[in-house]
Amino acid sequence: MKKFNFRKVLDGLTASSPGGSGGGGGSGAGGGSVHPGGTAGAAGTPRDEIQETLTSDYFQICKTVRHGFPYLPTALAFDPVQKILAIGTRTGAIRILGRPGVDCYCQHESGAAVLQLQFLINEGALVSASADDALHLWNLRQKRPAILHSLKFNRERITYCHLPFQSKWLYVGTERGNTHIVNIESFILSGYVIMWNKAIELSTKTHPGPVVHLSDSPRDEGKLLIGYENGTVVLWDLRSKRADLRAYYDEAIHSVAWHHEGKQFMCSHSDGSLTLWNLKSPNRPFQTTIPHGKIQRDGKKTESCKPILKVEYKTCKSSEPFVIFSGGLSYDKACRRPSLTIMHGKAITVLEMDHPIVDFLTLCETPYPNEFQEPYAVVVLLEKDLIVVDLTQSNFPIFENPYPIDIHESPVTCTEYFADCPPDLIPVLYSVGAKHKKQGYSNKEWPISGGAWNLGAQTYPEIIVTGHADGSVKFWDASAITLQMLYKLKTSKVFEKQKPGEGKATAEIVEEDPFAVQMMYWCPESRIFCVAGVSAYVLVYRFSKHEVNTEIASLEVRLQYEVEDIITPEPEIIPPFPDASSQLPSLKSLSGSTNTVACEGTMKDSIPCLSVKSRPVRMPPGYQVDLVIQLVWVDGEPPQQITSLAVNSAYGLVAFGNCNGLAVVDFIQKTVLLSMGTLDLYGSSDPYQRQPRSPRKSKQFAAGLTELSDSPVSLELERCKSPTSDHVNGHCTSPTSQSCSSGKRLSSADVSKANRRGPGRPPFRKAQSAACMEISLPVTTEENRENSFSRSRSSSVSSIDRDSKESITALYFMESFARKHDSAVSPCLWVGTGLGMVLILSLNLPASDDSRQSEPVMVSPSGTVLTLKGAVLTFACLDCVGTLTHPPYEVWRDPHSADDAEKTRKRKLVMHSPSSSQDMGDHQFAVICSEKQAKVFSLPSQTCLYVHNITETSFLLRADVVTLCNSVCLACFCANGHIMTLSLPSLRPLLDVNYLPVTDMRIARTFCFTNEGQALYLSSPTEIQRLTYSQEMCDNLQDMLGDLFTPVETPEAQNRGFLKGLFGGSGQAFDREELFGEATAGKASRSLAQHIPGSGGIEGVRGAAGGVIGDLTRARIALDERGQKLGELDERTASMMASAEAFSKHAHEVMLKYKDKKWYQF
Repeated sequence: MKKFNFRKVLDGLTASSPGGSGGGGGSGAGGGSVHPGGTAGAAGTPRDEIQETLTSDYFQICKTVRHGFPYLPTALAFDPVQKILAIGTRTGAIRILGRPGVDCYCQHESGAAVLQLQFLINEGALVSASADDALHLWNLRQKRPAILHSLKFNRERITYCHLPFQSKWLYVGTERGNTHIVNIESFILSGYVIMWNKAIELSTKTHPGPVVHLSDSPRDEGKLLIGYENGTVVLWDLRSKRADLRAYYDEAIHSVAWHHEGKQFMCSHSDGSLTLWNLKSPNRPFQTTIPHGKIQRDGKKTESCKPILKVEYKTCKSSEPFVIFSGGLSYDKACRRPSLTIMHGKAITVLEMDHPIVDFLTLCETPYPNEFQEPYAVVVLLEKDLIVVDLTQSNFPIFENPYPIDIHESPVTCTEYFADCPPDLIPVLYSVGAKHKKQGYSNKEWPISGGAWNLGAQTYPEIIVTGHADGSVKFWDASAITLQMLYKLKTSKVFEKQKPGEGKATAEIVEEDPFAVQMMYWCPESRIFCVAGVSAYVLVYRFSKHEVNTEIASLEVRLQYEVEDIITPEPEIIPPFPDASSQLPSLKSLSGSTNTVACEGTMKDSIPCLSVKSRPVRMPPGYQVDLVIQLVWVDGEPPQQITSLAVNSAYGLVAFGNCNGLAVVDFIQKTVLLSMGTLDLYGSSDPYQRQPRSPRKSKQFAAGLTELSDSPVSLELERCKSPTSDHVNGHCTSPTSQSCSSGKRLSSADVSKANRRGPGRPPFRKAQSAACMEISLPVTTEENRENSFSRSRSSSVSSIDRDSKESITALYFMESFARKHDSAVSPCLWVGTGLGMVLILSLNLPASDDSRQSEPVMVSPSGTVLTLKGAVLTFACLDCVGTLTHPPYEVWRDPHSADDAEKTRKRKLVMHSPSSSQDMGDHQFAVICSEKQAKVFSLPSQTCLYVHNITETSFLLRADVVTLCNSVCLACFCANGHIMTLSLPSLRPLLDVNYLPVTDMRIARTFCFTNEGQALYLSSPTEIQRLTYSQEMCDNLQDMLGDLFTPVETPEAQNRGFLKGLFGGSGQAFDREELFGEATAGKASRSLAQHIPGSGGIEGVRGAAGGVIGDLTRARIALDERGQKLGELDERTASMMASAEAFSKHAHEVMLKYKDKKWYQF
């Protein structure tokens, strides 16, 4: 992926005029600004006052770590000495796992699926075979593994690989049935080939099929066992180049396993049978079993079962051997779950799994294949999980998994990321979460314990919060690039359970996943947590360490835009609109419309979508629901989904909006303060003077909408949740040229129909949750792309939305100047809309703590209206010296504390952040970012000081004001894949990198920035990818990552006895070199495979592959490795010398003893 970094060039640029954006096309202050000419004149004063410290040198984009379960796994490998595990996936990724904290992700550039993985045991290297018929050697002796060599097969397809322990020759089986041999050190093919026609008997007329198994005999490394798919097994003598024995079975072979003595082997077959073969009598198996087969009525033959895909045969010194296999269940049990069967002596245990088994491995005490194996655990890789079974206990419990691989337990629908949060939060959340731990795990240590990891220099606490499709919310400790689950909250427990088949009859607007979490708002300081659900409700939670039994307080809010009295126009006035007929149905299918209200029966009115539990509910320690707010049906129209959410603990208010309007609720007094349509919020300040209740003539549209031409389509279509064609690979255009087509007017029936079908429908059903939603790929030609965009953006639904519906897209509580002539800050609610309008509402709060419980809070529009181009995304406030001002908050206190003093204690409010504890000054800066541009206003004068047009051709998906290096900046993620940062308050571009093309709605919906230069998104439905945009963190990343390789002594082989040592082939390593080396075997055909040198085997040699520094570094590392090997050789030589000396001493003593004796005295 190309990355463009304009840091140095952009450093000197300022963006006091729109021309500084590099986008071009803007004139004036852009976007219909209220103060079009106010940028230059007012910019002088703050620029002199505020010294901005951030420069482009502070920024660099870099992936840090990936958490979660590897998506679509295909292969598994384990190093029994290093104790690390590798998992390959269908997307060409490899995840390497060791002790908690040791978690490494690497990716094949080709993206081809990983077929098989093989560790070079205790060598710090891994071989991967991929679906594009290439072998790769990965160096694991560095924190970020890299490929040292690749070998690409041209004429044959790889089906199986085997690397014997302590060998440097890799056996590679192919689809044609041939076996090739590769030197691991040079990654060059040997001239030694075992051709399929030489391996099978000449009289055999059919091809034996692909190679499905390769392994050397534990008894003699010079014998190679080759399994062919059609049921043929050949034991090949590598020295004499002929078959020692051939075994035939009439069922296809899936896998083969040796007994450690090398006299027997076991095969698993496609009819669910296991056959055991003895090398002395290869004509037929001496034992055949179908473990899960029932004996037929005639008693002669056992019924066949499902294929046994893999079998492992592991021996124990003190007990019967273990036979472990996957599959093989009876066909008559169609609903049986995938299972792993463990046969130990006469006992058969079937472990049922939640997901299909991809692969499994038995972990044994010894790496030597010719010793008693002593298995102690089985690692089972499932399609969506990884489990490890303890074999040392008779009930086979599983180990508690320390990795965060259950992120996707229910699909993730939204994420939030908090860096540098209060340090007491993590232990507090862990303490309430630990009480829900499951019992029944193995009491042994997690066996995958390799690698080394330390905390590193970064010590601030980080928390990631994930919302899920089943209504659950998970809090994760993300400090120091690890991830550990702290606490899980189930929001669905607030509501009554739906009985099956009831959904249609009730007021539900979402068929599947009615509790899906759509938005979250968390105030870590006050511990107030707020959730907006897909069924148009908001839950307010408070944190308590004490269990409580109480009824759930709930409110219902009517929030509906009135359209009843639109005058139905004459049919002849309607201009031709060819797309209308095709557009509405397509929108219906795209938005996942589920439960369109039929006309029959009673009209639904004033009823919520879900029913809250009415009886008292037991709430365990942790987050306990304080208030449920539900939007209700109005005149047969379902409530529209919530598009923005904000809560403030100091004010005791929660605000939320949708495409109809805004609601503000007092959660202390449990009352609705405001429930108003968006247009009513403007009062007389609406710059467009829209008249929603009487439609305009079509020519007025053309004039009235040119000024809105850069505005986005309605929130539902563009940003919020509906996977429409606007999100095509992140491109987007605005309907400048087709404003006349916006003249389509609809009758009230049409409007309500459009409302039902289009923008207001549920954002996702199960199949469209954030974890699995995809955007259609772009059309090829530029012209088509342009047409498709403008057509979708100027559809009839869009024009209705533009004309009358204006979504609330951003909300922010703040101590601010509400009006131009205010002399002091006061509580305010900033409201941003889908048309780029910013309104400020004044909040009049009771003065004393006592009166706050009883006196009403007043919410009133201030009359202030600011404008930007595009839907408003985010707000922030800087004080007069440019420091970020945090909204006020209430210091947390336990609402159910046993201590009376705690209960009666007055609310302790922190009105502004400690960093700006001096007087706020007489002015502040408001930072507002929309999906097209950013503006900084000076308050109270409301002068636009700076404006920066961020993008002309695309739109922002996420923007956050974040702190970095004791300063503050605006971080943006654009739909075209660019990550940008802008300085504050002057909006100078500091970073612009083309990082990630948005090919999937999941990325758009889960991307978020946080403080200290960190960000994250869901890279797949099961994985969270974290990244940093901080140069300092990029520099320190090496120290934070775990080591995959640690120096460990290879265990010594057991003493095999004098005779076995003499005749068991002790000189095998030399033997192989002699057999497969170029001197004996010759060179392989050049056209068979192509050697490709690795891109970066050595850490720190980036881009210096051919340079002197690269050569020197390579030489130094080679010397280090050579030195290591020489050191090992020295040790061996010393021990041999010591044993030789001891032998010499004993021989001398024997000689002296018998020196003077005659022959007859012996």
